[in-house]
Amino acid sequence: MKRMKWLIGLSTALLCGALLTGCGTKKETNTDTDGKTKVTFWAAPNPTQLKYWEEMATEFGKSQSDIVVEVSQMKESPSSEATIQSAIASKTAPTLSENINRSFAAQLAASEAILPIDEQKGFDDIVKGRNMTKTIDSWQFSDGEQFVLPVYSNPILFAWNLELLKELGYNEPPKTYSELLEVGKKLKDKHPDKVMWAKKDLADPTAWMRWFDFFPLYNGASEGSSFVEANKVSADDQAVEDVLTLVSKLQKEDLLLTGESTDPFENSISLMADLGPWTFPNWAEKYPELTYGESYTIATPVVPDRLKAAETVSTYADAKGIVMYAQAGEKEQAAAMKFLKFVYGDETHDAKFLEVTSLIPARDDATENAAFKEYFEAHPEMAAYAENVPYAVPAMDNELYNDIQQTFGEQTWVPVIRGEKAPAKAWSEGKKAIEGVLP
Repeated sequence: MKRMKWLIGLSTALLCGALLTGCGTKKETNTDTDGKTKVTFWAAPNPTQLKYWEEMATEFGKSQSDIVVEVSQMKESPSSEATIQSAIASKTAPTLSENINRSFAAQLAASEAILPIDEQKGFDDIVKGRNMTKTIDSWQFSDGEQFVLPVYSNPILFAWNLELLKELGYNEPPKTYSELLEVGKKLKDKHPDKVMWAKKDLADPTAWMRWFDFFPLYNGASEGSSFVEANKVSADDQAVEDVLTLVSKLQKEDLLLTGESTDPFENSISLMADLGPWTFPNWAEKYPELTYGESYTIATPVVPDRLKAAETVSTYADAKGIVMYAQAGEKEQAAAMKFLKFVYGDETHDAKFLEVTSLIPARDDATENAAFKEYFEAHPEMAAYAENVPYAVPAMDNELYNDIQQTFGEQTWVPVIRGEKAPAKAWSEGKKAIEGVLP
């Protein structure tokens, strides 16, 4: 899937070198031939997002006499990150671009290639007008700055085979580790050939894989605590070991499948699967018999038994947003904020974004807001995601995120998944290795 190729790119060292070449020089304000201030906006390499932003720019332009917004699609080859790096180095960066996750923003911010967007006039009005006060809290950097204006936030939740659960005697998914293990025992007793979680990526140490297995569970177990902060490992040790102990038990009970398997959840090989909302269009085409509330349901990550009474459960957010590049002149910056205020000052714009892209707008109130009512009535499975946006934690704000997560995968996660290390030892060694990566 294209959205999951985020981290394929240059090393941090090469990135910083390229960015430093392009930073420190603020260009003159862009103007078109009519003397208008020109805001250049790079949309994600996704046709539906390009279409949305082109329409927003056209609508905005109807009420403007001195600003024009020029939208184009960023190149995806070799990667969107590499395209941005190249533009910064050659001083051809846009005023704004979307498609930036919090970790990549940390790399850009470290080289002063982007501006703290919360220091721009009108930022607070945008946050308030869009009703995203809760959602944006987890996007704040450890230094207190906000470099990314969230566009969408897709909580990573878990799909459960309702029919199989009911066959085992349950009407709803388990909420805690002990409940999960109890369900797993009954599953194995009745269906020795089935597993709890089937996913080849579980045993792959590649950095970005952890966003879709470890971090949803860790955020749930730690109530959204950071993993690395201000170049120090800040992870909740108990939460990390709780998660590792859980997957270790699943591995020992033969409830994990990390080998090749074709659509294991859809074909009832596994009882659960981590899931993002981008899955549903594929299901509608390939597995139309899968019906929300009948054959499957959606739930937040299971949590340690000590958190059984928690009202909300945190998870990882597959989320990206907009950044403002430091090369933009002051008039461009002001014009850009005026454009963003136009886009996010009208809830119907977010409703259109959801309809066009199937991405969950990063706002607190989507399931209560009348503008989204018709959409969620037609797509109840998406409502489960919108409800969890305020509790979904985006990627870490550290420029070395790729190295950190790769090291964790190699030293801790994969050895536990394979049954090669005990949880406590795996985390002790992994934590020490991550500390060695940090400056």
